[in-house]
Amino acid sequence: MGWELVIAMLLDAVFGEPRMLWDRLPHPAVLMGRLVAFLDRTLNTGQDRKSKGVLALSLLCFIAAVFGSLLSQFGWVIEIIVAAILLAQKSLVDHVRAVATGLRTSIEEGRFAVSMIVSRDTKDMNEAQVARSAIESAAENFSDGVIAPAFWFLVGGLPAMLVYKFVNTADSMIGYKTEKYHEFGWASARFDDLLNWIPARLSMLLIAVFAKRPVDFRAIVSEAKRHKSPNAGWPEAAMARAINVALAGPRSYDGQLQQLPWVNETGRQTITADDVDAAVRILWRAWNLAWIAIIVVSLI
Repeated sequence: MGWELVIAMLLDAVFGEPRMLWDRLPHPAVLMGRLVAFLDRTLNTGQDRKSKGVLALSLLCFIAAVFGSLLSQFGWVIEIIVAAILLAQKSLVDHVRAVATGLRTSIEEGRFAVSMIVSRDTKDMNEAQVARSAIESAAENFSDGVIAPAFWFLVGGLPAMLVYKFVNTADSMIGYKTEKYHEFGWASARFDDLLNWIPARLSMLLIAVFAKRPVDFRAIVSEAKRHKSPNAGWPEAAMARAINVALAGPRSYDGQLQQLPWVNETGRQTITADDVDAAVRILWRAWNLAWIAIIVVSLI
């Protein structure tokens, strides 16, 4: 499985998301989203919604595992192609780089570009807030979109990778502490936290290696524990120190300002498009290190 992953990562890094293909066919993420939406409409009603959420998660994992096993029967070529589609390094980098490009054109272009990758309010953001949001998204999605699916492919092949992607999609759609999803999305959110536990910490190490100065790992651990997510704070804290900027802090969701703690509070708060570009360079270096590590594992 190691060599299949090595090739799949390389294909993703070179070709990314071929628009000609996905303009004609629904992307797998879209299909996963439709299934989650169907289960939401069907099961998220009435009483005992937490149990129904557990049932929905179980169905998603079963379908993903069976589908992954069936695809694996077609041989290593199909495994590589599907794995490459489910990885997101080039897509992530392209979206983050677009924020830097937009900011250099105008604040409006920067806001529009960052609105494509974050869920917070963007219409009143200044340059530093736009850049900060892009860098946070870069760090978190490097873990969720690259390292985690690659990790689970190494552990259990295509079935495990698909289970992870289905669960991660469910978490992004129903894993919220809102009145509608607090109970129904509970199982998906907690299982996603579990599946991301190791990848988030691996991502932190991969990013921290390329910091310009010695990294304070105790501070990373402390700040990661204060993050609202048990996993996202690890790569974010590493990225903040790698390029010496302050991340997180106050931000607005649905018109409501939330006072979140700063990550690397002593870092620069005047953040620009140049810092977004610096984060992109870190992402590629971290990806290269992960790729080389997987080659070594495959040789062993």
